[in-house]
Amino acid sequence: MIDIQHGFSKSYAQAREKFLNAAQNAGLQVDSNIHPLPGRDGETLAMDVVLDGAADAQQLLIISSACHGVEGYCGSGVQIHALHNHAWRAAAKAQGVAVLYIHALNPHGFSHVRRVTHENVDINRNFQDFSKPLPSNEAYREIHPLLLPEVWPPDAANAAATGQYIAERGMKAFQAAVSQGQHEFPDGLFFGGQAPTWSNLTLRKVLQKYAQSCQKMAWIDLHTGLGPSGVGERIFACADDASAFARAKTWWGQGITSIYDGSSTSAFLTGLMWMAAYQECPQAEYTGIAMEYGTQTQDKVIGALRGEHWLHLHPEAPEALKKQIKQDLMDAFYVDTDTWRSQIVAQAMDAMHQAIHGLSAT
Repeated sequence: MIDIQHGFSKSYAQAREKFLNAAQNAGLQVDSNIHPLPGRDGETLAMDVVLDGAADAQQLLIISSACHGVEGYCGSGVQIHALHNHAWRAAAKAQGVAVLYIHALNPHGFSHVRRVTHENVDINRNFQDFSKPLPSNEAYREIHPLLLPEVWPPDAANAAATGQYIAERGMKAFQAAVSQGQHEFPDGLFFGGQAPTWSNLTLRKVLQKYAQSCQKMAWIDLHTGLGPSGVGERIFACADDASAFARAKTWWGQGITSIYDGSSTSAFLTGLMWMAAYQECPQAEYTGIAMEYGTQTQDKVIGALRGEHWLHLHPEAPEALKKQIKQDLMDAFYVDTDTWRSQIVAQAMDAMHQAIHGLSAT
């Protein structure tokens, strides 16, 4: 095992180096899917994949990070800690479970400290059937001009209009309007895209390569930004299926929440990434959760996202403002304290152990 700080990183390049070194130290091969663009500092970007276990294992657990770029500062740390944890690796092997680590689903966002991809797309809204009409988000259309004002920080008029919307509709309705996902405004927040992204297509290839033999599949996708600081909400990450929900509760506890019944801090979403598990691995019984770790209050998180999207549209912004906006986004999705990091790792490892017990149960 390693100390709590060592698994976490200050940049994507450092996180990738630590992940590759952890895999090498564990005697595992790395399959690197290279991104077409360079990182913030000119570094190579990749969706790196490591399989710890037999290629033909009947039970497979997927641990993935950085679906939402900047959230990779948390998820990568969990993956690196797991690869250094000999007791964890031995437990998975003893249960006959292979573990597939997918490091940096969205390496571009991770590197550039953005939540979205280089296409300005939220991956977790991008797994749609693009041959059919895409979902409409009329509530987002109404507030799009408010979310991305001409100046940042927002002027008094914008702040008043936004405050009035929240006062009249409520914070939950505001969060849902913003975060549900939309396919109408390519420069907007939570844009789901109008075609599959690089990350979408690459993840599907990974599933086709590594998840065709398993009969049971579990998936823990690591996220940050919702809920009380340091608390890992276990959000049901499957189709709206009662038997899968019951199975997830058996594995991960009765406290598991769902977007389908309104119990989750997350709004109801479509185009979810883990739907690819059904599409690419129909032979497997699939059970998954998103581990959603809290950081700051919801208004601060949404404000940080608004600011970063504004900056993307205004690259001419002064350097001091650029730096502050990027720091605000980091603070919204990663709490730079050992207490928070310890909470993250402990809860993730607990959920991972529960997953291998669930997978191996008859």
